[in-house]
Amino acid sequence: MIKLLRLVNFKNFADETLHLGSFTLIVGANASGKSNIRDAFRFLHGLWASPKLAVFIGGVYGVERQPIRGAAHEIIRFGEEDFALQVGVELTELPESRLHSVRYFIRIRRENGNGGKFRVATESLAADRTTHSHIAGVQFTSDLPPNCNSRDQAQESKRLIFLPSVHEPIMVDSDRPVFGQMGTLLEKYILRERSEVSDSERNDDLLAKLTARLASDGLAIELSKMRFLDLSPDRMRQPVLPGANSLGDSGDNLPTVLEAICADSQRKSVLLSWLHELTPMDVSDLEFPVDLNGRVNLRIVEANGRKISAYSASDGTLRFLGILAALLSDEEGGLYFFEEIDNGIHPARLHLLLDLIERQTAKGRIQVVATTHSPDVLNLINDTTFKNAVVVYRDEDSADAVIRRVAELPNAGELRQSQGLGRLHASGWMENVLSFAEADSDDEEGGN
Repeated sequence: MIKLLRLVNFKNFADETLHLGSFTLIVGANASGKSNIRDAFRFLHGLWASPKLAVFIGGVYGVERQPIRGAAHEIIRFGEEDFALQVGVELTELPESRLHSVRYFIRIRRENGNGGKFRVATESLAADRTTHSHIAGVQFTSDLPPNCNSRDQAQESKRLIFLPSVHEPIMVDSDRPVFGQMGTLLEKYILRERSEVSDSERNDDLLAKLTARLASDGLAIELSKMRFLDLSPDRMRQPVLPGANSLGDSGDNLPTVLEAICADSQRKSVLLSWLHELTPMDVSDLEFPVDLNGRVNLRIVEANGRKISAYSASDGTLRFLGILAALLSDEEGGLYFFEEIDNGIHPARLHLLLDLIERQTAKGRIQVVATTHSPDVLNLINDTTFKNAVVVYRDEDSADAVIRRVAELPNAGELRQSQGLGRLHASGWMENVLSFAEADSDDEEGGN
């Protein structure tokens, strides 16, 4: 589970940290920076396969690897030369490694010349062990060579990677992250056993290499499991070839994902129960007929025997089905990012949707980050979600945004009980409080 995301000079964030829970709700005015947080997550998600930076910054035409929004130079905060992201992850995989968490930091620099290429300037990975609170320490660090003192010189540069128990730094390309290559690097540069090296030293070397490999693998697993759902009813209506059991970001493959869920009688019962609650339809079953082209279709069956194809189902019903498919899928879990979670959902059924998300995320298998403008959503969240709700605020006289926990705003808890969080949000109370707080902070800095 991702516990924190730090953004340094990333788009309109100077240096802000987002702390995350199992269900994190993000509110804020238009153009405040909510979608920039999504872009930061998408950037980290792109790192796990270790492609060149240009691939996941610029996207790949024809596949679901979309570019980071905006022009390339707009990724870096105006007036700065580089940006950095830091992510803290509590590991849910690889329990046998006894690694509890990892912290990963990457700083990206853009060249002045050579087309303005992006380069990795600094990268580091550190891990914590659960055994006796032992700190496993830094697993690798990297930096540009000492003679590369300017951004122009970085055009043809390599990076120096410092690995555990490898005495000499390794030169690698600076246009791709290294953590996904950890296994290959360790195998290539593993120290040869020598007669003058004691058994205990060899064991320490092996443990250091194994820890670095597991920490890197654990981080890659967590980043690879991020999903960014922007559900499109038109895409969800399309029939699918059998075996496509992974839900696409637009809701692609919905019929086969639901078919896989319904193959398990217990999960099917849960799915139908929620679908019955979330829609006015008296749903009794789902069917998956195969057409003449061998593609699986979706059909909704009501208690009176009426059958409704996906083509006739409402957009709202399909959005419910897409969210249910994501939350109940037998995939390995991970982080789901929903923009405008309430989009297309009738206000009378919002409480059911939030109840579903809060229940599923409380199990610890999945994590949800969602943005919203809806006062109704804020009125309906439980106490745990309230503690993890954040507001993104940007003063109209400044291009920079800040991230603050709603629960930490003055008297937020009491006012939530007496007036309702939705009313506070609709009235602009959060922005007003932050406006005064940030002005006071600026005055204090100026006085110092």
